[in-house]
Amino acid sequence: MKVLGISGSPRRGGNTEILIRAALDVLAEEGIETDFLSLADRPIKPCRACEGCSSVDRPRCVQEDPAFEGIIERFIEADGILVGSPVYFGSATPQLMAMLHRVGYVARRHVNFLQHKVGAAVVVGRRAGQNFTFAQLNYFFLLSEMIVPGSTYWNVAVGHQKGEVTNDAEGIKTVKNLARNMAWLIKKLAT
Repeated sequence: MKVLGISGSPRRGGNTEILIRAALDVLAEEGIETDFLSLADRPIKPCRACEGCSSVDRPRCVQEDPAFEGIIERFIEADGILVGSPVYFGSATPQLMAMLHRVGYVARRHVNFLQHKVGAAVVVGRRAGQNFTFAQLNYFFLLSEMIVPGSTYWNVAVGHQKGEVTNDAEGIKTVKNLARNMAWLIKKLAT
């Protein structure tokens, strides 16, 4: 059992990464293998809607993009996907959405390898926009026929400067509870 945790922030070590790593720590304590992916240094190109993924014999995007290499395989290997984003102008970061769009298109063309995986989102923002971004990410999971666990509140937190999210005790508690619920659900689905 494995969870892929993705920080969609362009900043390494920022608030989104702090939240994802806090959740991955809990998942590891629950006996779930974890894998961390940061998009900070990955300028992922958007989907071109070329439909090239429909004409290949294995799940892959035909677009030449070194930043995207290996991502599909990491999604396929994982039983759960934990995606985090800061709020950028009221929505998720462009590089995160580019990655999700490309993975989603490839999955749809190849036996929907996302179906029945566990998917969860965490979002951090300076002041507002977390709920819309949280919903935006959950739409991806639902459209991909993934199973979305809940927590004690929306999986959102407050923070602007690096590390400020650690001052949001309720946000951290919510994300850790989400991780426990993810672990429980993944274990139930494995039986």
